[in-house]
Amino acid sequence: MTWSARLAELGIELPAVAAPLAAYVPATRSGEYVYTSGQLPFVGGELAATGKVGAEVSPEEAKQHARTSALNALAAVHALVGIDNVVRVVKVVGFVASAEGFTGQPAVVNGASELFGEVFGDAGVHARSAVGVAELPIGAPVEVEVIVEVK
Repeated sequence: MTWSARLAELGIELPAVAAPLAAYVPATRSGEYVYTSGQLPFVGGELAATGKVGAEVSPEEAKQHARTSALNALAAVHALVGIDNVVRVVKVVGFVASAEGFTGQPAVVNGASELFGEVFGDAGVHARSAVGVAELPIGAPVEVEVIVEVK
């Protein structure tokens, strides 16, 4: 089964690639790897939420925003090389705008990791960092970047 068929089976449609907010590209290829820029939880061209996790944004909501950010990363990969050329997800880095004392970053970033597992199965198992930060661009609660190996 192709990855695009798996997405269809799951009822997941890749969104349009989010326009860069500054001087960068959504994804770039080097050899057998595609590196995405950090992707925010844009839905229909609009940021889905703003605020810090553990204050204005609940951990459960943030987990869903991490999933949305991961979908946006997959869209960037697809636009560059085609989703069916993905061999495996290698690394995920999730940034969580965290309220003081919030330490649940790994559970938030699971929103991204679980999506990759649903779509790619064993090829979605990856190394990962989940990092708490003071602020993210335009007030986003989460940001996700991905490295994938491609054909």
